[in-house]
Amino acid sequence: MKKRLPIIFCRQLSPIKGYSLLLFMAQVALGTKASAQSDTTKKINEVKVSSSAIPQIQNPAPVQSTSATDFKRTASFNVADAIRNFAGVNIKDYGGIGGLKTVSVRSLGADNTAVLYNGVQLNDAQNGQIDLSKFNLNNVEEIVLYNAQPTDILQTARAYASANVLAIKTIHPVLDSRKPYNIIVGIKGGSFGLVNPYLQWQQKVSKYWSFVINSSVQEANGRYKYHEAKDGSDTLAVRKNGDVHVQQADGGLYWTKSDSDKFNLQFNFYNSKRGLPGPVVYYAAPTNQRLQNRDFFVQSGYQHKAVNGLQLLINAKYAHSYVRYLDTGVYNSNGVIDEHYRQNDFYISGALAYKFTPNWKISYASDADISNLQSDVYKYAFPTRTSLFNVIATDFSIGQWRLQANLLNTYIHDEVKSGPAAASRSAFTPAVIATFKPFASQNLLLRAYYKSTFRNTTFAEQYYYAIVPRPLKPEYADQYNIGAAYTKSFAGIFDYINISADAYYNHVKDKISYIPTRSPETPSVINLGKVDIKGLDVVLKSGFKPFYNWKGLLSVSYTYQQALDVTNPTDLYYLEQIPYTPKHTLALNAGFTHKQFGVYYNEIFSSSRYQNSNNVPEYYLPAYSVSDASFVYNFLAGAKPVAASFEVNNLFNKNYAVISSYPMPGRSYRLTFQITI
Repeated sequence: MKKRLPIIFCRQLSPIKGYSLLLFMAQVALGTKASAQSDTTKKINEVKVSSSAIPQIQNPAPVQSTSATDFKRTASFNVADAIRNFAGVNIKDYGGIGGLKTVSVRSLGADNTAVLYNGVQLNDAQNGQIDLSKFNLNNVEEIVLYNAQPTDILQTARAYASANVLAIKTIHPVLDSRKPYNIIVGIKGGSFGLVNPYLQWQQKVSKYWSFVINSSVQEANGRYKYHEAKDGSDTLAVRKNGDVHVQQADGGLYWTKSDSDKFNLQFNFYNSKRGLPGPVVYYAAPTNQRLQNRDFFVQSGYQHKAVNGLQLLINAKYAHSYVRYLDTGVYNSNGVIDEHYRQNDFYISGALAYKFTPNWKISYASDADISNLQSDVYKYAFPTRTSLFNVIATDFSIGQWRLQANLLNTYIHDEVKSGPAAASRSAFTPAVIATFKPFASQNLLLRAYYKSTFRNTTFAEQYYYAIVPRPLKPEYADQYNIGAAYTKSFAGIFDYINISADAYYNHVKDKISYIPTRSPETPSVINLGKVDIKGLDVVLKSGFKPFYNWKGLLSVSYTYQQALDVTNPTDLYYLEQIPYTPKHTLALNAGFTHKQFGVYYNEIFSSSRYQNSNNVPEYYLPAYSVSDASFVYNFLAGAKPVAASFEVNNLFNKNYAVISSYPMPGRSYRLTFQITI
């Protein structure tokens, strides 16, 4: 049985070269503000506009988004649920309400998808993967998936460093003097003992200042039934050791003088104790593995746009994480594994952009962080990693063309307290994005991009139970994309139609992979070799009004992926699909609203795949299709808005697994009641 490595955060900052440049950037911008800025905003009479929200898909690189209004339509409980309908997305779900959930985009792996929280990356120096089940949706306003990178070139340098970017944007209070506060109280309950009360308080403090605070508690026993089919019995068993106990709190303080002058200070706290049910091993007792997480981070950001075209973006962050992994069912001399990890992380980023003309903009960004990790693991290295990111970018439009380009330098340096450290590494990675609008109507957009990325090894890959640092090479990926997007609005029954199609080719060199060994405590990590990925993403969205006071929505996403190992023609798995990569996935969401009532249907289909690079029958995982339904009703109770919803996941009670030996729950129910004061 493969041991799951704990998930942890870490960073720590010390003076390094490049800080003087950041200070100079801040001085320039502040000086410009003092001498050049004037408040040109004017109040105008309020005009009410009523129209359907048309999803925007005409971006330089493919962009997919989902907002708070969509979460009920897709019966989503956390961030992983909310993005499973995106094209090109493969969620690795280990089952249950507390099961680990990570995202792989276009078969590049979770390590190649950066997760931004209000513009600042969530960093996991230990494993390189963010557990999306840890983020509920109570405070999320929008989630956006960018293939390649965000479209605005005024970004942190680290936002350019990954193959794909998943951006989580939390709720920003929008209040006025007539009602300077907004309080939301709600509770969710349902199958597997789920009880999830939550509270949100938004408050306007003064003309420019406001804050929002969220808190929630989640309790669940995690006991669900599944079919034991592989042993030939086809009997019902109960998943055990999947209980979850979570306390969360987050919030932000916001200062907004104008759209061109903003500051925020945000915090996030997560505390959990949960069981790790582990893989199903027939006729074996349930696992005794437990995981405790206590994570905290605070981050701040300042954005300023001067009238002379200069823009400044500064972000800073501190993060601390504590993880305890406990297993009382092992056969070692102590009869127990009890590991503790503590990480600290400081991060700073500065970015400048300047508009030379209305059609030409350039930017420069510099990021720095230091991550360190302390652990009581036997002969651990106690690594400290310094990471520097510097990028220069440009955005230029001429006629029907728009061109974006950037060049990123990444520098990694490790220091350890025990044993030798891995070698320092530096890499330059470019990206070029081009779009063309062939018609004056602007309805059709043609786009293409090339991007190169560099992924260094994580602490786990480099040092976990390694007597000496493993001789691993960084992982490089070249991405090519060509596609088209078309959007059209109508005045009849159909409201709008959006359709996009993107074909892509990714080539991965020196792919880093875990190889099982006799002892799960001493994993072997190697550079697997080369992987070729060919794919197609197609997205269709439409809105229509069949009858008076009725509205309909339809969203369909299809993905084809051929991800083949092309390392060595003599290997048994040469030209075979890499593990856990279905060739076909399809996501469909449809629904109707009538006044205050809405009913929605969601379906996810995944074709068969293999759990091993050797595509033989013993590693075969069958295709599955899972359906969800949700019913939403909004009404007033004493002039207070109330929202009630009823959701059914796995509507037809299908027996399936996303990860081999980790059965997913059958049919489950969830009821939500929320009132706004």
